[in-house]
Amino acid sequence: MDIIEIFEPFPDQEACLELLEQLRWQGKPKCPYCRSESQTPLKKERRYHCNSCNASYSVTVSTIFHKTHLPIQKWFLALSLILNAKKGISARQLAKHLKVNRNTAWRISTQIRKAMIEPEQRNMLIGLIEMNETFIGGKPRKKHKKQTFTRGRGTKKPAVVGMVEHGGKIKAKLLGNSKQICFKKLSTLVRETVNLKKSVLITDEDQYYKRMRNFLPHVSIYHQVSYVDGWIHTNSIESFWALLKRGIIAQFHKVSVRHLPKYLCEFSYRFNNRHKDDVFTQTLVKGLGVV
Repeated sequence: MDIIEIFEPFPDQEACLELLEQLRWQGKPKCPYCRSESQTPLKKERRYHCNSCNASYSVTVSTIFHKTHLPIQKWFLALSLILNAKKGISARQLAKHLKVNRNTAWRISTQIRKAMIEPEQRNMLIGLIEMNETFIGGKPRKKHKKQTFTRGRGTKKPAVVGMVEHGGKIKAKLLGNSKQICFKKLSTLVRETVNLKKSVLITDEDQYYKRMRNFLPHVSIYHQVSYVDGWIHTNSIESFWALLKRGIIAQFHKVSVRHLPKYLCEFSYRFNNRHKDDVFTQTLVKGLGVV
């Protein structure tokens, strides 16, 4: 759903709140504090009074919209912009579109990312699974002209490991820095994420992946020889890394290790739902705490 499709069905605050109430309560308001359905509608700002605990509430209580002073329509526009931005959108750019300050745009984007967090230990990956790692961060500043920099595992950058189904979903996770990657962590991640009995793991020739064949089918592609050998390749995961890095470099410019997992969730969520037509409504439902 693009911004034009939002303006037409949701022209004002009343229409936006009506949609949220339908998604959250299906027409039967329920107190978010005591879960009672005994309530009295209030005239002001589409709120309700609970007859059990005497609390007043609206549909935004205990959701990503809780305590917001902005029109809900701006939240809908922000959600549409974030979902449609293939490489992400920075807080400053979002603030310019919504005509709010940068801190407000940052909070909106952070709250929306909370709705994009996928529950763990659900929907295990199955089939042909590509696995690879990447290292997030730019080049350090040169102090001397003859100074050289190492790449890959020789750096101290945050290490992200990802697995993607051929033509399916991806799961990416921060695993510390390059020095902390080991077979034990990688194998644990595979066991938690992949259906071992119905999957084939595809990796590059790195030594950490060779022992994976001890507990599931595993094949390697040797990049010094070729990058594709029939169905054996890691091009899908490499394409995702390209999107992630281009988004961090071009849009966000810099991401701290503290917030990096949230950005991984955002990019993974957008990638996993790229073919869905109802991703806007799906994200709203998640933001309301229904799922």
